[in-house]
Amino acid sequence: MAGHSQFKNIMFRKGAKDAKRAKVFAKLAREITVAAKSGLPDPEKNAKLRAAIIGARKENMPKDNIERAIKKSQGADAENYEEVRYEGRGPGAVAIIVEGLTDNRNRTASDVRSLFSKFGGTLGETVSYMFDRLGQIQYPAEKASVEQMLEAAIEAGADDVQSSDQGHDIFCKTDDLIDVREALEKQLGPPSSARFIWRPQTSVNVDGETAATLIKLIEALDDHDDVQQVYANFEMSDAALAKLLA
Repeated sequence: MAGHSQFKNIMFRKGAKDAKRAKVFAKLAREITVAAKSGLPDPEKNAKLRAAIIGARKENMPKDNIERAIKKSQGADAENYEEVRYEGRGPGAVAIIVEGLTDNRNRTASDVRSLFSKFGGTLGETVSYMFDRLGQIQYPAEKASVEQMLEAAIEAGADDVQSSDQGHDIFCKTDDLIDVREALEKQLGPPSSARFIWRPQTSVNVDGETAATLIKLIEALDDHDDVQQVYANFEMSDAALAKLLA
């Protein structure tokens, strides 16, 4: 696995502290509120909301928190968040895409730019051409064997499957995400995640101080309240990454 998905898997295996977990829940709640506000507050009739709820359940977000976020979207005092995306380069010329939800574009842009500068990166260079915009559906490794998942994904109309001891990643065109997810759900039950992602076309190997500084930048971005996802096209061994995060 490459880039931020690898980084995230290491982070989750470490286990989040209470403060970190609270921040994760706050970001998930914001995503749910925005999704519910953009359409009907019923996940069965709002694919974006359903995907947000699936992501929240993956992180064991309590049902009460999910319902409260949906209810908040229907209130007159609901905050107005907008989607933002930033692109740039990190240490080692690693390409980075940052996606967020904010109620103040100027504040968020300034903060993200400051973090890039602090850790030797440059914000503003277009790098999205180095990634593919795809739909990604995830299932835990124990849900099916590699052969069973591949067969189910092909039948569902997916384009690619990557399986490891960490789980199954099924990829499809963005326009096909809902149909593929529904087809897989009929065969295997609800996925642990279903969302749009940026997948690197190629990866950059990093190590030493460059790797250490890059991880600090990604951690800082990931920790920002307005940042929902960070994607980067770096590659390093799990052992080296775990050592940096120890």
